[in-house]
Amino acid sequence: MFEPDLFSSEEGIAAQRIPLKDADVIYYPNFLSSAAASEAFEKILNETPWQQDDIKVFGKVYKQPRLTALYGEEGKTYTYSGIEMYPKPFTPFLQGIKEKIEAVSETRFTTVLLNLYRDGTDSNGWHSDDEKELGDKPVIASLSLGVKRKFKMKHKKEPRLKHDIILEHGSLLLMKGKTQECWLHQIPKSKVITQPRINLTFRVIV
Repeated sequence: MFEPDLFSSEEGIAAQRIPLKDADVIYYPNFLSSAAASEAFEKILNETPWQQDDIKVFGKVYKQPRLTALYGEEGKTYTYSGIEMYPKPFTPFLQGIKEKIEAVSETRFTTVLLNLYRDGTDSNGWHSDDEKELGDKPVIASLSLGVKRKFKMKHKKEPRLKHDIILEHGSLLLMKGKTQECWLHQIPKSKVITQPRINLTFRVIV
């Protein structure tokens, strides 16, 4: 079962609004305490049935450079980069995490995509979370566990507008409004990172 005291109380969570044009981005660097984040990391790492899908890039098929898993409401499939994923039911633990993030984001999420970056060679290329299943002005809540990674952003129409965020262990990144419409983001590769990171991206499948 989910431990209700795993997360800090919402009243004590510090929020940082990132000042970006055509975007609504809020960063919570300490959404989880270090101890709680470490507990969640180990539980999710060891209990998730991770999979590695094939992805087609410019006509060539490669193994996706990270492992994934999808949990959500029945029938809420999710398709991105030619990969169609079918959700497993929320575990009590993930349901508890979802409810705590919903309280902060004021959004009811249907689905969570889990990503396991095994080390710095695992990555995620430039993209927006703007698939048709997510509807207009999607809300994406991203919980980071494990080693810190750089989250890079750049404006689609004004490439000079860029922003980097170091996603800390236990942090939450909330993207709303026109963010996915106007911005791209990525997790780049890094030769110096040797430890894993887990990313839980909560979203609403309409």
